[in-house]
Amino acid sequence: MNNPRTVVVVESPAKAKTIKKYLGADYEVFASYGHVRDLVAKEGAVETDRNFSMRYESIERNQRHVDAIAKALRAADQLLLATDPDREGEAIAWHLAELLKERGAIKDKPVRRVVFHEITQRAIQEAVQNPGDISMDLVNAQQARRALDYLVGFNISPLLWKKIRRGLSAGRVQSPALRLIVEREEEIEAFTPREYWTLDATAGKGKAGFTAKLAQFEGDKVEQFSIVTGERAEQVRATIATQANGTLRVAAITRRSRKRNPAPPFITSTLQQEASKRFGFTGQRTMRIAQQLYEGVDIGSGPMGLITYMRTDSTSLAAEAVQEIRELILERFGNPALPASPNVFKTKSKNAQEAHEAVRPSSAALTPDKLKAHLSADQLKLYTLVWNRTLASQMTPAQIDTVAVDLCPPAHPETLLRATGSTVREPGFLALYDNREEGEQDESSLPPLEQDAEVELRELAANQHFTEPPPRYNEASLIKILEEYGIGRPSTYANIITTLQQREYVALDGKRFLPTDVGRVVSRFLTEFFTQYVDYDFTARLEDELDAVSRGEAEWLPVLERFWQPFHELVVQTETSVARKDVTQQLLDEACPECGKPLAIRLGKRGNFIGCTTYPECKYTRDIKPANGEPEPAPELLDRKCPLCEGDLAYKRGRYGRFIGCQNYPTCKHVEPLNKPKDTGVACPECKQGTLMERKSRYGKLFFSCSRYPDCKFAVWDPPLAEPCPKCGHAIMTLKIGKRRGAEKVCPDKTCGHREPAPQDALPAPAA
Repeated sequence: MNNPRTVVVVESPAKAKTIKKYLGADYEVFASYGHVRDLVAKEGAVETDRNFSMRYESIERNQRHVDAIAKALRAADQLLLATDPDREGEAIAWHLAELLKERGAIKDKPVRRVVFHEITQRAIQEAVQNPGDISMDLVNAQQARRALDYLVGFNISPLLWKKIRRGLSAGRVQSPALRLIVEREEEIEAFTPREYWTLDATAGKGKAGFTAKLAQFEGDKVEQFSIVTGERAEQVRATIATQANGTLRVAAITRRSRKRNPAPPFITSTLQQEASKRFGFTGQRTMRIAQQLYEGVDIGSGPMGLITYMRTDSTSLAAEAVQEIRELILERFGNPALPASPNVFKTKSKNAQEAHEAVRPSSAALTPDKLKAHLSADQLKLYTLVWNRTLASQMTPAQIDTVAVDLCPPAHPETLLRATGSTVREPGFLALYDNREEGEQDESSLPPLEQDAEVELRELAANQHFTEPPPRYNEASLIKILEEYGIGRPSTYANIITTLQQREYVALDGKRFLPTDVGRVVSRFLTEFFTQYVDYDFTARLEDELDAVSRGEAEWLPVLERFWQPFHELVVQTETSVARKDVTQQLLDEACPECGKPLAIRLGKRGNFIGCTTYPECKYTRDIKPANGEPEPAPELLDRKCPLCEGDLAYKRGRYGRFIGCQNYPTCKHVEPLNKPKDTGVACPECKQGTLMERKSRYGKLFFSCSRYPDCKFAVWDPPLAEPCPKCGHAIMTLKIGKRRGAEKVCPDKTCGHREPAPQDALPAPAA
């Protein structure tokens, strides 16, 4: 007897193609192309006075996909919803089922939910044979989250328009993240460097040399701020040099052994952090590549999912995966690298379900070397990272031998210089994966030394240092602090960062986040008037409540009720009691030189400036610089020279924000943008000498222009593709994504007008 004809729905066409390979002819596999319904995009979508009833509408760009599913379902016997195994995937399954019910496509046909965490033949067939039902706990958790985001956005955004500037918006999760970035910048600005000195020695025995630091001087322990002036440092240096007279004695040798344990396998956040640190990948880029590896890559025998689902909080591994990994470790690294029993890691997230796994290879036997010919450069980098980390997590700890040697002038044991070294005795997991933290030093060794032996003091130097402010957040460190505070969830980190940049609340200075003037004002407004709602603990507790809903431990409507009433009252109060000047002005303890009234730092169209508080009666303004004849602060210089005149380059501020300029201006007028435009690698079709660079207009819109500008002025608005137009032969095509037509390749020559559907691999990263 044949199986009933079954319609299977997943989220992406790549995933559909891979799954179809594992199912027979009785299964038709369709893609929903993501979400199929969302809240109506206007006020009243969440009716707070009607028990938070939510008004949904179909997403226009995906209507045709729903139509195709409905048409196929009318001739089929059952529907299997195989969307992603998380809260968003569950919601998509529910919304799709609701839409199909409205269209009469389901009637009395069974609708089942199938869940798998890897796209392999075994996992797919097992899931299809054991279908379940849509989890309304997960659906309601997603509905509650969507309602909260809507209520915050539709109530605070109009306030920002009235009190600060039109076009601004706020988000429930992005706002605490913005606060983190702003507070870090304020920490940096308020930081006062402290001077301190160290005494550093170079010693040696024969040809071997090593370094040592002063640890004790005349019986007193030397700490960071024990020596704070150059005079004192020179005095100490001269004393030790005289005492030593070119020789140091080994006063003590301390040997210890320590273990370095392997890191757990990746979860979403740690994968993003590590890819950022090692490869410079953004969170979105990492998730896009991981999605490709999960959904399926053609490895010669057809498409196959190469890693498990990449949105997870769990560090657990399936028993059969652990067994395969242990066999491979034994084969490759031998018995010393294999622990007696599997390593088990405690999952930090309260919401991580045991059915979920860490991000791991779907088969450890598929080594990076075997897949090298089938993966792109980025795919290979990320797959290798996942493969190495997963195997290393099940290997033995590394055994590190450390030695500390105290040296003293021969007749002065009360003064000690300390040298340290370490060597790896048993590499364990380090044979495959190094999990050192950023800034941790490489292993170093000392030459063989014996108690009371003498070594040569070759150099003794006094070195000046200054304490440094905390660094600005980069993607990896921001994701780490968001995770520590419990702000957002793994699937949202990449979107949080992208949203802050798109709203121009933060900019990238190098690879680190710098709050813009607008971002500072928005953060100050929210922190001052909506303190509770950008509080880190409050945001984390709300996330915990939503997680409890997803686990079936709490109801979703009470969560909304507890949030809404005090929040709404605060919105009304702020709208009536807070004036715009209270938000956009910071009073200065300085009088206007023209009218004598107070001056304030004010927010203008192009950032902050100093202006009179009586505007428009008094129109006095000036740039933000020290007043009262005080000298301007020293410019922040770069560590490279001007390419035109070899003068110093420095960070400067102009009418459109910060930029890099030559210090020899106006003699030399060389300038550079703060962030160099991204090179697409697509050759310019006009001059055929430059390449097309991704740039941003003064209004924030992306465009792509020739690297030889202004000599070549070719530019397009849409991302260029390095392939000729099949109709007119134009050297490039562009990728255009519209609401009605979806993703298309379009000829940039307006007289040609050729367009065609774009394949999945040409699309930008999927929404997290």
